[in-house]
Amino acid sequence: MTYLVYVAVFGAAAVIFLWLRDARIYYRTGFSGYRRASYRGVVYGALATFGVACAMFMLELLGLGLVLAALFLQGKINRDKVWGNESALERLFGSAPRQKANKK
Repeated sequence: MTYLVYVAVFGAAAVIFLWLRDARIYYRTGFSGYRRASYRGVVYGALATFGVACAMFMLELLGLGLVLAALFLQGKINRDKVWGNESALERLFGSAPRQKANKK
């Protein structure tokens, strides 16, 4: 096992973290862009996990390519504007303001 496996694991962890962050923002705001991002994040997380599995079975470059493809594709999704002047730490953890529920 070379250091490339560790790079692939770190990349896959980043993909899964971004997926969970998108799901949290969708839960708090209800924006359709984040719903689409959280649904696609499942597929990209699986792709990144498959990349780690390839990297562990001595196909490091293929595994890294799959992880990088998942990161790239996850960044291409259009999302709605959520934040104004929040700090970087609040954006990192997806601390979006909650939307008020519609009362009938």
